Amino acid sequence: MTDAFFTPVSGFDLPRFAGVPTFMRLPHVPPGHPRFSDVQIGLVGAPWDGGTTNRPGPRHGPRQLRDASTMIRAQHPVTNQRPFEDARCADLGDVGPNPVNVGDTLERFTSFYKNLKDNDIRPLTGGGDHLCSLPILRAIAADAPLGMIHFDSHTDLYGDYFGGEKYTHGTPFRRAIEEGLLDPKRVIQIGIRGTMYDTEDLDFAASVGVRIVRIEEVMARGAADVLAEAREIVGDRPIYVSYDIDFVDPAFAPGTGTPEVGGPNSFQALEVCRHLHGLDIRGADLVEVSPPFDPTGATAYLGVSIMFELLCAMVAS
Repeated sequence: MTDAFFTPVSGFDLPRFAGVPTFMRLPHVPPGHPRFSDVQIGLVGAPWDGGTTNRPGPRHGPRQLRDASTMIRAQHPVTNQRPFEDARCADLGDVGPNPVNVGDTLERFTSFYKNLKDNDIRPLTGGGDHLCSLPILRAIAADAPLGMIHFDSHTDLYGDYFGGEKYTHGTPFRRAIEEGLLDPKRVIQIGIRGTMYDTEDLDFAASVGVRIVRIEEVMARGAADVLAEAREIVGDRPIYVSYDIDFVDPAFAPGTGTPEVGGPNSFQALEVCRHLHGLDIRGADLVEVSPPFDPTGATAYLGVSIMFELLCAMVAS
């Protein structure tokens, strides 16, 4: 189903350092573009970190992810999948945040993603901090709750921060469950680790049926076994995939706001995505890349490689 318009620019035709950077060198098709309604999978930048509680900078993530994504080629190295030939993919541009107003930004994001849902476009988002996931879910899970496979070192299930602040990058999935956007019994969180404030998030997860797989279990069982369980949990109904770059050990992804040591390496970071093929993925995100904390750009290169893996899984679904 190759459509020449949606074919990314090849490094054989134009050097990777040349041209206007878009996600994976795909065409820029913002809302209102004549071909917008033809897009099947839309790559979106979410340049916002208004929910950040520690090191800032994910607002700059989408721009660096786009620059790094010029390294992405058209064919998967293991499966030989060519996703840009199997689905009409495009860079839809950035969602415009209000950097000084959390509530307004949440509304803006929800409106943007609702437009995608209304046009049957599945979003793949490059963030931005993890609070960005909440308005995406408010849009795409408005009709029925989704399951979720979540790769992270943190659960993001806390009730609030700083004496009652309910909207931070540590609370999005607590809100999503409370709002009926996620079916907690079809949610699995993989890679959880690090020192803790307390057990509030774990207690909440246990009370509603969220499955938490700590990093020790991931390393003992391996990706294939853990993801086989994940597939059983989410089943064949629609799901969302959320991937925080701090799932990866900071030796391989230092550019993030809340790094936690003792995590997967870069190969393992890609490997887990290869077990998602065939699931009914309605949207996905890669969040928390913070360029100021990685002057080498290695975190962004890994981030867009993960986005390519997620894209391949979405196309395969």
